[in-house]
Amino acid sequence: MTMPLEGIRVLDLSRVMAGPFCGQLLADFGAEVIKIEDPRGGDSARSQPPFIKGTGSIFYVLNRNKKSLTLDLKKEEGKEILRRLVRESDVLIEQFRPGVMDRLGLGYGILSDINPGLVYCALTGYGQTGPMSSFPSHDLNYQSLSGVALHYRRPGEKPLLPPIGWMALAGGTLYAAIAIMMALYQRNKTGRGQMCDVAILDGAVSLIAQLLAERAGWGDLPHPGKLLFCGGFASYNIYPTSDRKYVALATGERKFWEEFCVKIGRPELGIAQWDPNRQEEIIEAVTDFFMTRTAREWEEHFYGSNICVTPLLDVDEVCIHPQIISRDMITRLADFVKPGEDLCLGGVPFKLSETPGQLKAKFPELGQDNGEILKYLGYGNEEIASLHDKGII
Repeated sequence: MTMPLEGIRVLDLSRVMAGPFCGQLLADFGAEVIKIEDPRGGDSARSQPPFIKGTGSIFYVLNRNKKSLTLDLKKEEGKEILRRLVRESDVLIEQFRPGVMDRLGLGYGILSDINPGLVYCALTGYGQTGPMSSFPSHDLNYQSLSGVALHYRRPGEKPLLPPIGWMALAGGTLYAAIAIMMALYQRNKTGRGQMCDVAILDGAVSLIAQLLAERAGWGDLPHPGKLLFCGGFASYNIYPTSDRKYVALATGERKFWEEFCVKIGRPELGIAQWDPNRQEEIIEAVTDFFMTRTAREWEEHFYGSNICVTPLLDVDEVCIHPQIISRDMITRLADFVKPGEDLCLGGVPFKLSETPGQLKAKFPELGQDNGEILKYLGYGNEEIASLHDKGII
């Protein structure tokens, strides 16, 4: 079976999370992804705790199905190897600050002259332009500047930090993958590649559609914790249960909310779903209702109904939930961490009927594919040994 991206070669110069996850998505669908790493330690994700067998655990969940080539891009011999690879490749992903690749003599202008069909994806925090384009940044910065962080809290409390870098993943990884695929599609028409300027903050701002809608609709945003979908309304909220766990109630549609109100014996509350003045009263009534059973009992009680009630799962529960398992969204590598301790990997997140993605769970050792790749480019054994001795690879 031919994979959708079979025959596409991707040079992945990115590090840590957003870029590597993008490369992994492409690899899962058949692209040959060559991870370009510094010979002195490689991707910093390899050394980020916690560790599995001496390697950062985050590396394993973001770099499957790739090859690894070590290159010192500050030395001319390393640059020449990259230029040779660019001639034979389709996509390059880099995650440096704007200007770094240009200063190395490896910017888009130079590489596109070498290969006019190259799709060059520059994935950065703030983009290639603007007053902050050269600033360092991390996920918390995108959350703060996009307006999300300030509103992620209960009234009068300090804003919370989400447990994952979801702005980097949603606003960076996914948009980079979309941009690359669009550029490849356009290349099929014109034969020419292009530069993809993907800024994580741009992606983050595009994701605040609900906040923008509430601001326009209410005339002003309610106080934190009082937003429509962030704790302010009873029909879309989180409630404690009798076993000190929690369930999520997400009855945004009027008919489902009214059905729920009938089930709790308070049908009169159905008409007050979006009345901001009655939410404290309604939340109290719904809390009393959910406190009468365990989270598991409520999940079973509402299973298959139009009322969206689900338990809040911890990570171990996620890895064994029947819906998630049925969709192959968790792959368990038995005894990978150590005897009796498995490594769970997220599965391929979308399903194609004719050419589905493949999770091969192969993780490259640093520089393990140096010989294979360099021989393909025409380097002989003595040249490869010399490059190694010089610290180029």
